[in-house]
Amino acid sequence: MSKKLYVGNLSFNSTEDDIRTQFSNYGEVISVNLITDRETGRLRGFGFVEMDDEGARAAIAGMDGQDFGGRNLKVNEAEDKPRSGGGNRGGSRW
Repeated sequence: MSKKLYVGNLSFNSTEDDIRTQFSNYGEVISVNLITDRETGRLRGFGFVEMDDEGARAAIAGMDGQDFGGRNLKVNEAEDKPRSGGGNRGGSRW
């Protein structure tokens, strides 16, 4: 089983390799997804790391609040964001 972690307050210079290397100290890193701005392609300062359960718990305990690239990270278990029903956003149309 795996857990997805939210990693916030990342330096805008962080790379997936940097994050993977740091988090692999705590367990197996399955994936790293850094979120970028659609228009500029620049890192938005947060991302997600998927790890095995035990590694995820260890990473939260070991990395939350720690300095990484000159910034104190925020690391916790990611919460699933409910998806909207899509479709009609502007009310009913005739």
